[in-house]
Amino acid sequence: MESIFEKRKKLIYEFMCDDLYVPMKLKELAVLLQVPKAEKHELKEILDELEREGKIHVTQKGKYVKGGGRQLTGVYQPHAKGFGFVTPADGGEDIFISEEDSGYAFLGDEVEVVLKPAKEGKRREGKIAKILSHGLTKVVGYYQKSKSFGFVVPDNERIRQDIFVPAEKSKGAETGQKVVVELTFYGGEGKKPEGTVVEILGYADEPGTDILSIVKGYDLPTDFPEKVKNQAERVGKPVSSADMAGRMDLRDWMMVTIDGEDAKDLDDAVSVRKEGDKYILGVHIADVTNYVQENSALDREARKRGTSVYLVDRVIPMLPKVLSNGICSLNAGEDRLALSCIMTIDEKGNVVDHKIAESVICVDKRMTYTSVKKILEDKDETERERYREFVPMFEEMETLAKLLREKRRKRGSIDFDFPETKVILDEEGHPQSLQPYDRNTATKLIEDFMLITNETIAEHFFWQEIPFVYRTHDVPDEDKIKKLAAFINNFGHSMHIANQAVRPKEIQKLLAKIEDTPQEALISRLALRSMKQAKYTVENTGHFGLAAAYYCHFTSPIRRYPDLQIHRIIKETLRGKMNENRLSHYEKILPEVCTQSSERERIAEEAERETVKLKKVEYMEEHEGEVFEGVISSITKWGMYVELPNTVEGLVHVMQMQDDHYEYMEDTYEMVGMHTGKSYKLGQKVKVKVAGTDRFSRTIDFKLVKGGETDGKE
Repeated sequence: MESIFEKRKKLIYEFMCDDLYVPMKLKELAVLLQVPKAEKHELKEILDELEREGKIHVTQKGKYVKGGGRQLTGVYQPHAKGFGFVTPADGGEDIFISEEDSGYAFLGDEVEVVLKPAKEGKRREGKIAKILSHGLTKVVGYYQKSKSFGFVVPDNERIRQDIFVPAEKSKGAETGQKVVVELTFYGGEGKKPEGTVVEILGYADEPGTDILSIVKGYDLPTDFPEKVKNQAERVGKPVSSADMAGRMDLRDWMMVTIDGEDAKDLDDAVSVRKEGDKYILGVHIADVTNYVQENSALDREARKRGTSVYLVDRVIPMLPKVLSNGICSLNAGEDRLALSCIMTIDEKGNVVDHKIAESVICVDKRMTYTSVKKILEDKDETERERYREFVPMFEEMETLAKLLREKRRKRGSIDFDFPETKVILDEEGHPQSLQPYDRNTATKLIEDFMLITNETIAEHFFWQEIPFVYRTHDVPDEDKIKKLAAFINNFGHSMHIANQAVRPKEIQKLLAKIEDTPQEALISRLALRSMKQAKYTVENTGHFGLAAAYYCHFTSPIRRYPDLQIHRIIKETLRGKMNENRLSHYEKILPEVCTQSSERERIAEEAERETVKLKKVEYMEEHEGEVFEGVISSITKWGMYVELPNTVEGLVHVMQMQDDHYEYMEDTYEMVGMHTGKSYKLGQKVKVKVAGTDRFSRTIDFKLVKGGETDGKE
């Protein structure tokens, strides 16, 4: 049968290649080729196959034309609702793929896409013509057992089909257990994906299984190879006099580390003193490259991981703890090797001089954000007395940080200040409380110092004209900014768009205008979504969000591979070893370092978000039926999202608003009752009851209390 199919396919393709062929629809082709009605489906199959092969394509009017449309390759990311997007390998805008055009592609597949004819004012659309390679090999999910087989319901909602598992390949898994299944077949027309169970994680309700499922789902490493651990033990020796030779000795400088109470990997120390009307800011970063040699087992593992991952209940470090919490951590009272960036800053916040040097330091005090906040913000007498010799330096730090912040504000730096959530867990991993992270004087001070250091390092090496790793953030897409401008116009706000582009200062001004208004949460989120993702690149194209011409990541080599890579480049340059061979070496390896690091960063961020969402749902399970006051954070056709003070967000389904028939008013972004005229608007305070939670989908449902009035009673 296959040979007949191929023969017919060849004949039809030759017919369409004839110079006399005129583009036709399926019905016209069937008539011309005298295809009986009963065999019309076979003609459609042949045409579909030719299209998948890229030999023909369908025009917007449904006519078949010889030759593929414009083809691109990229990675397919499906949505839980069936459609998906392909992120092109060339870095262009994502291509929308409808469910019927997905060609049975799987999450993470590298695919070839044929672009459809462009529609004015709409995003690019395409059809997957070919699956080039599969990106996903393992899936985590909930196992369900039958007599002669089982199947796995994937945790990831973007994998919309269950995975069939023959009984002999189930590893003895039982219903209710979370498992890791290795894919052996990715599915096709009328056929489910198939796989083999390779690991049983435990029953879904057992402590720790929930987070472990996310760890395995994102293929995060759970331990270091023995070779890597052994190497870390060997190199993690105390600093010797030989290690210090030729370094700038800063051990008599007053300096501190300022971190969270539970931080153990302290990779940055700061010092400030004033000379005349200038500030001398020293930012001293752990010299991790002294212990992690290029292409060693440690280096290869760090590069593969790309970043440390900070999950809600654990840290998956980039480097073994014997290094990250030991010799590479700037522990108070201990000699440590560092790379120091010492900046001279005038009273306008300008860096007028700087020096980059290999150094040896000895931190005086290990300070916490809480303690420094008490000293500077709260003027706590007990705390000020406890650290009285450091108080003058902290006060100079505060003044300098304000200068740097004001300079950034004037040039248009954007600050999206969304409250992040800190989840407090008990010993078994159950959430006890949810607290917004406190951004105070101390945390902002360290942010300001790290930002100016990263800018100074990036600018210095840009003008050296040697291969480097930059942290870049591109200008937003024109279409997204136009949509944002049209949206905010409904609320009486506007943005100036010059030469089809927006300047960061316009976004900054918008955020300032909406501060403390009911629309703040929604507009801020939409503004953030209109931005592109920051990434690592070898080309310096600037950082839009920071309104910075030069930016890199230099300050966290314990937990980010790009910083570690930059340290090597800096040290080789300082030592005069950046010869032609080394330049050529870095030109060759850095593009791949940037791509890998950007990908690992995105995976880490997704995993971190998912663990927080999971624990929020688990926390709210214990509060089902309870009433809370919250704020309407967004309104959609299907209901209203309400955010509680503890950062939990839940949905009030429009179908559950039973006191009236409510409709979504798109022009005013509110929910209005058709009979009572009662309306719900963004930023409005409402009382809600926790109606239900779903750990599997990680969602929370709310129900309005007494119509949602804040003074109402149950």
